[in-house]
Amino acid sequence: MANVTVYNMEGKEVGTIELDDAVFGVEVNEHLVHMAVVQHLANKRQGTQKAKTRSEVSGGGRKPWKQKGTGHARQGSTRAPQWKGGGVVFAPVPRDYSFKINKKEKRAALKSALTSKVQGGNLIVVDELKLDEIKTKKFVAVMNNLKVQKGLVVIAENDANVVLSARNVEDVDTAVANMINVYDIMKAKTVVLTKDAVAKIEEVYA
Repeated sequence: MANVTVYNMEGKEVGTIELDDAVFGVEVNEHLVHMAVVQHLANKRQGTQKAKTRSEVSGGGRKPWKQKGTGHARQGSTRAPQWKGGGVVFAPVPRDYSFKINKKEKRAALKSALTSKVQGGNLIVVDELKLDEIKTKKFVAVMNNLKVQKGLVVIAENDANVVLSARNVEDVDTAVANMINVYDIMKAKTVVLTKDAVAKIEEVYA
């Protein structure tokens, strides 16, 4: 098991914690991590683009002029693609970009992401993260004490004071232990876990 130093909110060492190898010490599978990130980004896409084809554009029901004898090229409708106000050829339509990956693959990807942060020395454990009020300045002070930039802060339970204090801090995201995802972990330079969050993650994913 990996031993990681535990810090307090002032950034001082207060002990160590043993991380479960079943979650934080697995063999890193880069392919599954990549697949999980791609899935997350694909599932976020709205896919709401839309343009009308010639069958959907209003008007154009009458042949604009007779077939022969006018000197013009033959035309069947004023809503054909070559006309102003006509339909679009191969127009984009709303589509769903999302796809699924297996539960076991998703869990393995999450464990690989957490393990990669431990191996890279980019995982910090704090004994607790509690704020007595919603105050961005206090949260920023804690992040500065821990020397965290572009981080992901994971807490065990939803704490409004922490979440709302962090909401306006650039490059810092918060997440609840049972709602973390591979994309957020890999996007963050440093992952900050409370001791309770570590216990919760090990309970859910071990």
